[in-house]
Amino acid sequence: MRYLQRLGKALMLPVACLPIAGILMGLGYLLSPPALQDVSTALTPVMILGNFMVEAGGAIIANMSLLFAVGVAVGMSAGRDGTAALSGLIAWLMIQNLLAPDFAGLFTGPEAKAAFASIDNQFIGIMSGLIGAFCSNRSQYIRLPDFLAFFSGRRAAPILTACAAALVSAVLLFIWPLLYALMIEIGEAVLSLGAAGAGIYVCLNRLLIPFGLHHALNAVFWFDLAGISDLTDFWSGEGIYGVTGMYMTGFFPLMMFGIPGAALAMYSCVLPQRRRAVLAFLASAAFCSFFTGVTEPFEFAFMFSAPGLYLLYALMSGLTAMLTVLLPIRAGFSFSAGLLDLIFSAQMPLAQNPWLLIPVGLIAFILFFLVFRFVILRFDLKTPGRDPLAEIPAPPPKAAAAQDKYWEMAQRLLSALGGRDNILTLDNCITRLRVEIKIRA
Repeated sequence: MRYLQRLGKALMLPVACLPIAGILMGLGYLLSPPALQDVSTALTPVMILGNFMVEAGGAIIANMSLLFAVGVAVGMSAGRDGTAALSGLIAWLMIQNLLAPDFAGLFTGPEAKAAFASIDNQFIGIMSGLIGAFCSNRSQYIRLPDFLAFFSGRRAAPILTACAAALVSAVLLFIWPLLYALMIEIGEAVLSLGAAGAGIYVCLNRLLIPFGLHHALNAVFWFDLAGISDLTDFWSGEGIYGVTGMYMTGFFPLMMFGIPGAALAMYSCVLPQRRRAVLAFLASAAFCSFFTGVTEPFEFAFMFSAPGLYLLYALMSGLTAMLTVLLPIRAGFSFSAGLLDLIFSAQMPLAQNPWLLIPVGLIAFILFFLVFRFVILRFDLKTPGRDPLAEIPAPPPKAAAAQDKYWEMAQRLLSALGGRDNILTLDNCITRLRVEIKIRA
């Protein structure tokens, strides 16, 4: 749990970039509605500005895995330095190249290309960051012979990372297509369950977000992979009234109301001295979910630091979706289940009682608030604002012993320089220390 809590804390760095992306895209779609529905039309100056904002926000959303690779590497490294960030980036680049559909297909066959087309996901980003941090932390204890001394210490991190990423890619080469195929089989298995199936789907969708496999599951229900095409039929008007939209409807009360309620519960549980710092993040994450349906800023803030709460969140999401479909309500989205999509989809012919989502959502807001607050306080969960300061892991015993021989020399140098308080700056290059000290009369 301590390791997962450290990971959750490390994720706050890249996650903090996501709310502004969602807000930019939401405002852009508001200024340019055709962009939301991917409709070509003559653009006015306001619509051009809207498209510009959509693309700006999309640049962040589309590269979430890369942000996680760099951010997690920095957050999980002992030194919090650029070496870890570079190592995380190296791991991510290697995995993306080695598992690219065309190259990976040479080893696994063309049928696995669809799986590798989804390899650029948050799970791979987090894994790359962990690889980079691990290699960066271990590299500081490496001492090579004199003729290879240039690659000692943290300069060995990229080499270790490249080797580790290659090994991980070799394993994923055979595991990833199996996981992808499993998600498709699960999706097809729940099709005959009606509203219960819609609830199971939404629950699984939330559970798969940390692994990036929810896209495979979405393809079963939203597009023509299994003949459902819930999303495309809703917008084309070629579906069945009262049926089409059932695999999208349940996301609206969750994203517009449930997540803001849960965010408010988290804020009410924040330690008093941390409230000001946490308020901006939770408020922006809640607004981003309500307005645009971008939920990752909220979910990645606690899925690793409080995994039990995330499991409960997924179960509540599925139950909310099932009840919403039973009422019955049908709505759809083209981007995600936020306010903008609700406004636009409510005008479509296949929309059924879409405005009932508002009272249902208000009930979801209250329930999510009460349940999250009770569970957080009852089990003292380390959600944002309640987590302890991250601990820097101690070096392994052998590595610490290997450094003892440098301790005496370091003490003598420090004394010769006038002690710690006499040093203004300390830096180094490959072969020398650079020290700036105070001038003594």
